[in-house]
Amino acid sequence: MFKPISSVGGSLYYIFEVTAKEGHSIDEYAVSWMEASALIQRSPGAQGTRLHRKIGDDRRALAIATWDSKLARDAASVMGGEEVKAIIEAQAELVSVQFVGEFDAPDWEVLPNTE
Repeated sequence: MFKPISSVGGSLYYIFEVTAKEGHSIDEYAVSWMEASALIQRSPGAQGTRLHRKIGDDRRALAIATWDSKLARDAASVMGGEEVKAIIEAQAELVSVQFVGEFDAPDWEVLPNTE
């Protein structure tokens, strides 16, 4: 039996698949990811970032940034800043990045009943 959980929505997930180029690793990329994320998280509406390594493939990961809304994320990218641009450009020699998409948080979730 499942029971719905009340509203958890209101966020936007911005998702990328990251693949380390030959001779590089996701661990190398993670250093730059943390540096860029720290700067981006200063933007109004930023709710955090996560990097998930793919099981069985240490050269691939999902990068997920969470924002209050699409409007907040779009405003932040306009204000991007030279520091973030420089970090992203430097990462281009380490990884290729494929944009997966923008996803709204669900209005509700269904979780297993553990009672």
